[in-house]
Amino acid sequence: MNNVTNSFNSGLNSFFDFLPTLLGAILLLLLAWIIATVVKKAVQKGLKAAGFGKLLTKWGVSNSQEQADKTIDSLAQVLYFLVWLLFLPGILGMLGLDAVARPISNMFDTALNFLPNLFAAIVIIAIGVIVARFVKNLVYNLALTLDVDKWVSKLTSSKTDIDATPSASQKSTMAKVLGNIVYIIILIPIVTIALETLNIDSISRPIVGVLNQVLAAIPNIIVAVILLAVGIAIAKFVGELLTDLLSSSGINNLTRYVKNSGNMNFDLAKIIGQIVAVVIGVFFLVEALNVLNLEVLNTIGQAIIAYLPLVLSALIILGIGVVGGTALGGLIKKSTGNKFAGEILKYILIVLSVFMALDQLQFATSIVNLAFILILGALSVAFAIAFGIGGRDFAKSQLAKLDRKMDKENNSSNDQGPTL
Repeated sequence: MNNVTNSFNSGLNSFFDFLPTLLGAILLLLLAWIIATVVKKAVQKGLKAAGFGKLLTKWGVSNSQEQADKTIDSLAQVLYFLVWLLFLPGILGMLGLDAVARPISNMFDTALNFLPNLFAAIVIIAIGVIVARFVKNLVYNLALTLDVDKWVSKLTSSKTDIDATPSASQKSTMAKVLGNIVYIIILIPIVTIALETLNIDSISRPIVGVLNQVLAAIPNIIVAVILLAVGIAIAKFVGELLTDLLSSSGINNLTRYVKNSGNMNFDLAKIIGQIVAVVIGVFFLVEALNVLNLEVLNTIGQAIIAYLPLVLSALIILGIGVVGGTALGGLIKKSTGNKFAGEILKYILIVLSVFMALDQLQFATSIVNLAFILILGALSVAFAIAFGIGGRDFAKSQLAKLDRKMDKENNSSNDQGPTL
């Protein structure tokens, strides 16, 4: 009986000893609830009264005022639970639950130590965005004043398109592009500095490395763009100059046979000028790729230069085949009056030139040769069948004539037989 009494007294004493701690925890819990509720209500009413919902709608975060109010309520709810988390380690510590309270307390210590860096990074990015937007608007207005789009249009458009009046959106296209490029160029170092301020190596180091590479490549990119622009201008100038010289030399008179033999109508001088302009542009493009110092792009540029002679020779072969086939077909048609023979010769030469061009391009040589042999064989068989079917009546009539002639000769020989 004494043991039971002692145990009861010991438990009762422990309860009374723990009661102040429990009451302190309950009071702290009540205080946390009061502060969290006050903060929640204050944020809700304060932001709504300050017109923060209209700003959210203006910034595009919310589509309507009702959605903006819900966003404010969500923000207030987040702060409500954040206050609870701030009081939670103290409440758990008073209850003697240090094993549970310690990780939460360490988490808050880390977050609080990180807040200055986060605030500094946000300030740096905010200042950078303001400066970048200012410079972007400055470049945009300067490009509009200098009418950069007009000069770009002169470099890239033909003579017939230059006189056309551009629309309002076309007038500011290049200005917007230049403004956005300057905006990005300014933001890259700003973002790099902000990430380094956070001191999170596992996140910032790879991103900073990439941004530094992009920043180091910007001078080469600018040089490549300038080189490409100069190349396009030179190619356009040389192409138009060559077109005018060839047109004045009367080279288009060489196409009169093609024009008279069919419905083909083209400007030979213009075609040659455009081909020369494209070749010059390709050379400048390859050189611009080499300026970037990227191994992949250098390999692509070398492949283009190595393949360019094959393309030019293939185009020459194809052009000679088409023009020559059309001219010869028209000449055969005009001299013999047989349209079918002229068309056959025309398309045979065109098909032959197509296969020669594909062979010159080294495009699946074995397949091209096999296809050429099959097509040539099919044409031969088709020609033989067509000739056989079409010449059947002719052969029949010739054989009938031959048979009648033989019968006539036999009859005449019988009538002139020996007399007794």
